[in-house]
Amino acid sequence: MRITEIETFLVGTEWRNFTICRVHTDSGLTGLGESRIPNHPHALEAYAQAAKRHIVGRDPFDIESLVMRMRRDDYSRPGEIMSSGIALFEMACWDIVGKALQQPVYRLLGGQVRDRIRAYANGWYRVERTPEQFHAAATAVVARGYTALKFDPFGPGYYELDVAERRRVVALVEAVRDAIGPDVEILLEMHGRFSPVQAVQIARLLEPYGLGWIEEPVPPENLAALRSVREQLPGVTIATGERIHARHEFRELFELRAADVIQSDITHIGGLLESKKLAAQADVHYVTVAPHNVGGQISTAANLHLAACTTNFRIQEYFNDFADPWVKDTAPGAPAVVDGYFALPTAPGLGVELDEAVCAAHPCGTTHFNLFSEGWEKREGVKGGTTTHS
Repeated sequence: MRITEIETFLVGTEWRNFTICRVHTDSGLTGLGESRIPNHPHALEAYAQAAKRHIVGRDPFDIESLVMRMRRDDYSRPGEIMSSGIALFEMACWDIVGKALQQPVYRLLGGQVRDRIRAYANGWYRVERTPEQFHAAATAVVARGYTALKFDPFGPGYYELDVAERRRVVALVEAVRDAIGPDVEILLEMHGRFSPVQAVQIARLLEPYGLGWIEEPVPPENLAALRSVREQLPGVTIATGERIHARHEFRELFELRAADVIQSDITHIGGLLESKKLAAQADVHYVTVAPHNVGGQISTAANLHLAACTTNFRIQEYFNDFADPWVKDTAPGAPAVVDGYFALPTAPGLGVELDEAVCAAHPCGTTHFNLFSEGWEKREGVKGGTTTHS
């Protein structure tokens, strides 16, 4: 079997754009890959087209060789765009291999270690930043059966919050806890906003409301700063990693013992096998994995296969029940969240197929999603425009 052609598709919502590739083979089998790079989908599409030279004419079963060539032969350190481009093709090759062997991908990566996959909701708080509206939105999440949810209550905050903003944040978290009761997990997203001392002060303010973790409390470039937060918050779980784009860059994180949960993104770190290797590396340090996933159904399906066969998997992020639910129609086939859990995929390959009509109905725009603008949590924008709601 040989790869003959690469197609790319761009799909857009008000605040996120997906780059999708479909890999064709001379056997007639095709495979899908998907990634979402914030605000730069065309850069990833251009890389995917340029990288055809590494792919076309090759055997899709030779995944290790494919990834090695793409990382090594361009003689460039992989950043977000290259690692995401590798993930597109790597994911699509696994899809082809699974179809060829008539097996779900997770059975080719070691087989299942769990019967279902716990999920947490994100994207549910597209409302005004008031306790009343956050309370109502959180109530809707638990009504759907989720046992965990994540949110960022900090508005456009950067480095420091004034006293009034701190009170507002506490009121928002208190309202969410009141809405969901004592048994649903709150995962506090901080988006790398704060200085170490401010992150510690805020986490201490919010500890009484029960935090499953605090996520990316400081900017991701300085792992020593993250370590200082870790040292000052004994007993608080720290998660990070969505903006680390190569497995080798996690080495320092593990050596510093700076985090308890890593959130690498399959679509940004080079694909399924790279993610599986990273999970094994994390396991040596007794660190769990909770993959970052702001993607559509193709990347969600890939995450489910990773979760199914990874012993130190913790929980899976999911947006598409609350943010742009039509995204589920772009590639039908992935299990739905029922009572807070995904079922394991059962179809060969990744188990999803592209609906070109739905994709064509939602073309990629030029929206700029800015987490440091007022009102970003509404995830509003104008497709084809230049800015998000501000």
